[in-house]
Amino acid sequence: MVKGKFVWAVIGIAILSLSAVAFAGGVKVGLYTAGKSAVGLFTNTVGAAVVGVHIEFDQEVTIVNHVAIGGQLPAPSNLTGKTFDFVGGSLVNSGTLELDWQPVTAKPTLVQWIGATGPVGTPYFTTLAVLGRLLGEGIVRLRTQHPDVLQQAFKQFFADNAKYFAALSKSLGMPLQQSLMPIIMSAPAQGIANFFNTLVGTLGVKTLDGLLHSEVNFSALFKALGL
Repeated sequence: MVKGKFVWAVIGIAILSLSAVAFAGGVKVGLYTAGKSAVGLFTNTVGAAVVGVHIEFDQEVTIVNHVAIGGQLPAPSNLTGKTFDFVGGSLVNSGTLELDWQPVTAKPTLVQWIGATGPVGTPYFTTLAVLGRLLGEGIVRLRTQHPDVLQQAFKQFFADNAKYFAALSKSLGMPLQQSLMPIIMSAPAQGIANFFNTLVGTLGVKTLDGLLHSEVNFSALFKALGL
C-alpha cells in the first residue's frame, strides 16, 4: 500500500514522469460553499484509475469531510494543515473526490493525481509560485529523461517570443538566449524557479491569469512539461 508522505517526499512535485506524459487529461475542479464549509469536487479525468491525490491550499485548513465516489482514497492521519496526500486506495476514471474544509476562504493552489509510480495527468494549479515550482521540477526531470525534447521546447519558446527577448536582451546588454540556456541545462529546480520569478517580475504581472495573458507566450514550455 502506498503511504501518505511517500508520494511527495520521494518523487517531489515532478509532473514530468513518463507515466504523466501518457495521460492527456487531469483534474476537473468544482468549488462552492455550503454553510460554514468550502466544498471541492475533484474529478479524475486522466483516462485511468489513480491511487491517490496530492492537494495544497493557500492557507491552513481543516478537512471536515471527505467522500470518494467511484473508489476509496484513505485520508491522512492529520486533517489540519496546508498540504495533504490522500493515497493508498483507488479512484476510477471519472470518479470524484469530495473534500469539505474550513475556513471557507481557503482555496486549493495545487491538485495532482497520483498513479502507481508517481504523478499522472495535467495538474490543477492557481498561483505563480506553484507554477514556478512545477516548471523548475519539470525542466530538471525532462532534461534528465529527454534533453532533446527540452532543447526543442526552449527553441520554440524563444522563437515565439523573439521580439520580446530581443528588446530585453538589448536593455540588459547581453544575448538572453545564449546566456540562459547553459543555466537552464544545469541549474537546480529552485534556480530555474528563481529565473522564472525574475522573468515574471519584468512583465509586471502578479497573478497566474495575468501571466497567461501577458506578452510572453509560454505555450511551448507548458506543452512539453504537461502543463
